Amino acid sequence: MSPHPSTSPPAAASRRSGGRFAAVDLGASSGRVITGDVTPGSVELREAHRFPNRPVRTAGTLHWDVLALYGGVLDGLRAAGPVTSVGVDSWAVDYGLLDADGALLGNPVHYRDSRTEGMADRLAEVLSPRELYAHTGLAYLPFNTVHQLAAARDSAQLAAARQLLLMPDLISYWLTGVAGTELTNASTTQLIDPRTRDWSPAVAEAAGVELSLFPPLRLPGDPAGELLPAVLEETGLPGPLPVTAVGSHDTASAVSAVPAVSGRFAYIATGTWSLAGLELTRPVLTEASREAGFTNELGVDGTVRYLRNIMGLWLLQECMRTWESEGRAQDLRSLLREAASCPPLRSVVDAGDPGFLAPGGMPRRIAEACRRTGQPEPEGPAGTVRCVLDSLALAHRLAVEDAGRLADTETDVVHVVGGGVHNELLCQLTADACRLPVIAGPAEAAALGSVMVQARAHGVIGDDPGLVRRLLCDTLPLRTYEPSGGHGSPQAWSRAAATIRGTG
Repeated sequence: MSPHPSTSPPAAASRRSGGRFAAVDLGASSGRVITGDVTPGSVELREAHRFPNRPVRTAGTLHWDVLALYGGVLDGLRAAGPVTSVGVDSWAVDYGLLDADGALLGNPVHYRDSRTEGMADRLAEVLSPRELYAHTGLAYLPFNTVHQLAAARDSAQLAAARQLLLMPDLISYWLTGVAGTELTNASTTQLIDPRTRDWSPAVAEAAGVELSLFPPLRLPGDPAGELLPAVLEETGLPGPLPVTAVGSHDTASAVSAVPAVSGRFAYIATGTWSLAGLELTRPVLTEASREAGFTNELGVDGTVRYLRNIMGLWLLQECMRTWESEGRAQDLRSLLREAASCPPLRSVVDAGDPGFLAPGGMPRRIAEACRRTGQPEPEGPAGTVRCVLDSLALAHRLAVEDAGRLADTETDVVHVVGGGVHNELLCQLTADACRLPVIAGPAEAAALGSVMVQARAHGVIGDDPGLVRRLLCDTLPLRTYEPSGGHGSPQAWSRAAATIRGTG
């Protein structure tokens, strides 16, 4: 079941002068299909279609509306028009179960559902957290796939299941009829050993997980089938049309698209989550790393994404939803302008606190967290937004500092990619907090990473990751934020960090 070491399929030997590639990029709040026109010296993205991703609660369980998502994918491929290849990426950890006929057994459960409460404690009875980390390198998160499977252990669905497909693999399966498990996303299940880049039988046995449920592992760049005749008819696309495995965890694709020219960089992939850390060649599996909450996920080209999970713009999104539900809808641009004028670092919260994981009532929960730590509650929506952004920037700083210390690596620059690049205040605050230059862009990093893996696999560009990143750096519109001191002195950021670490 071990994946082979190649990044590209044999077809890559046939060189092409250019191609158009479709990236199906599914995020926690929206999906999109983006095309990328690539030549050896240029890359240009175009959004073909964007559609919402709205979870649905039924009978007390929060589900993904996966059929609506798939419908959006088909609409997007129709809008994209003829392409050379298709790649699919999405968020991590969630999955669908298939029966013996290949039919989906119910809607996939959302990772924010409460069913995994207490599952980590149950697993710890047979495999200690220290042992689990030594085997998998993944930090504790209540929604990791291994905990979801523990919660589903006695369910009729799991008993009837003959195959388990992670979300991007499920969409790919519906497009092609070919089942596989892409490695970068598999590494988020807490069932993969990052040293062997294969399943961990010891963890699977301890957790009671049948690894036979997972189809064979495949790598970014591997062929993943061709669009089924019915899909070609539905989308109007000419065939045969290959689907190419990409870094199917959206963060893996996003990090592969970081336009870095130096190896001494940190990255922050921003969106609903902020994933902040370093790109390494080997995992860090020390006890200090586990205690610091760092995870070792596998990336494109044999890399390790050494990172910390931070709540990200989810905090802001939930505040906006709460105010709207209360009849106090806010204009985000106006709020950000007001927030920029608020006193810096008046109050901060721990943006990695799992207490912020569930939806609903976010402004109230933020105010309560400030009160518990002896800080003033934010004043009005603008004050709450400033608290959120200061807190995110502070969390970015702590993640970058801690990652460098634990991996014994120095950082010269921070690259921010993903939707957060549009939030100029957050980017500037991050530069001030980290006391490092921040290079913002690209926004559609996951889609761009998918496009570039496909272009490499189909022989349009060379297979050297360094040359790919140089191409991105030379062709993408990027913005640099220098530390300014205008949003709090270095001493003020250090005091805020002490508050979060509980030493202030």
